[in-house]
Amino acid sequence: MSLWAQTTGEMSTTDRLNELSVGLNTVWMLLAAMLVFFMQPGFALVEAGFTRMKNTANILMKNLVDFMFGALLFWSVGFGLMFGLGDFVGMPHFMNLDVVGNHINNGLPIEGFLIFQTVFCATSATIVSGAMAERTKFSMYLVYTLFISVLIYPISGHWTWGGGWLMNGSSDSWMMKVFGSASHDFAGSMVVHSVGGWIALVGAAILGPRIGKYGKDGVSKAIPGHSLTLACLGVFILWFGWFGFNPGSQLAAATGTDQKIISLVFLNTNLSACAGGVMALFMSWMRYGKPSLSLTLNGILAGLVGVTAGCDVVSPLGALLIGLICGAAMIYAVDFIDRKLKIDDPVGAASVHGVCGTLGTVLVGLFAVDGGVLYGGSWNLLTAQVFASLVVGGWAALMGYILFKVLDKIFGLRVAGRIEEEGLDIYEHGESAYNR
Repeated sequence: MSLWAQTTGEMSTTDRLNELSVGLNTVWMLLAAMLVFFMQPGFALVEAGFTRMKNTANILMKNLVDFMFGALLFWSVGFGLMFGLGDFVGMPHFMNLDVVGNHINNGLPIEGFLIFQTVFCATSATIVSGAMAERTKFSMYLVYTLFISVLIYPISGHWTWGGGWLMNGSSDSWMMKVFGSASHDFAGSMVVHSVGGWIALVGAAILGPRIGKYGKDGVSKAIPGHSLTLACLGVFILWFGWFGFNPGSQLAAATGTDQKIISLVFLNTNLSACAGGVMALFMSWMRYGKPSLSLTLNGILAGLVGVTAGCDVVSPLGALLIGLICGAAMIYAVDFIDRKLKIDDPVGAASVHGVCGTLGTVLVGLFAVDGGVLYGGSWNLLTAQVFASLVVGGWAALMGYILFKVLDKIFGLRVAGRIEEEGLDIYEHGESAYNR
């Protein structure tokens, strides 16, 4: 008799089924992590396509750095701050995963769970690079990526996904006592996207607009990106990766319930993306006389970001409506931030991720099938969603403001005018993405 047969023969049927269940859940989680990791080249292509050719190598380098530095820092410190024991923040673990894993009761290998959470952290950090593109010192980018990965994201993440006070649904928790409901963010509209989006907005405001973006009369001037082909390919890659981002957040695929939730999340994710893109297409057509490809691409992303919070608790019709609302909100937000606030965001990161991430989180309180206002629920969930969005968004914006102000005061965030005009590729990296 083989060793495998002897081993399994000694196991009860229940034990074998449990082992198979954990194995399937682990494989599903790691597959989802790979899909989310594949979003990194998606972000790189979107940002590169929406910016000018002379800064392409700089954009690509920053997206590599996001993951390389972010993964090391999150593994060594950030993971403990997010998932360790503690009230305001978890206890740091300093590379000892056993310390973190002792109380995480999801039945999954702690190493795999770390990888899954790492790719989410990297997503939040990379959102910031697009808004501050084409005029930021590479050295300063390294510094603020460090702070996002090791401090800003993990602390707000502890309040939400790490067992902290904002999503603690126990009867004696603060949220339940005050609002009668904990907040809900299934895959990160608030936890990941709004954090990155509000940091991006603050960073772009402190950094200032690109040279030539606003005329002497204050009128905004378009600075076209060098390749909508790359941007479109990047959005398709992000769309594909989102099927790991959202369904993977179930962290299980073994039971019929898990499979039903995963399938619903897949459907809702796709419907919202399509609705956001359709809304942006027609709104840009009506407002500007032509159906804009760049705004349609951001509309798709707006729909994806918006539905991420409630993709497990809304109906397909609700997901479609969330996509339509977020696609429209993105159009108005881009215009308001650019023309009214005079904040130069080359890729629309603050509008897509900050505005639509927050809006999508709030809309859970309306569209959740169980507890949403539009489905006969009380106002408890909606008020909890609003409060959590304000707290997390305020935390991200405040910490981003302090970080960027200090860096700008001490070192200077921005490259010299000549470097900006001639391109960051040669001056910052000594090479160009396109050699002609």
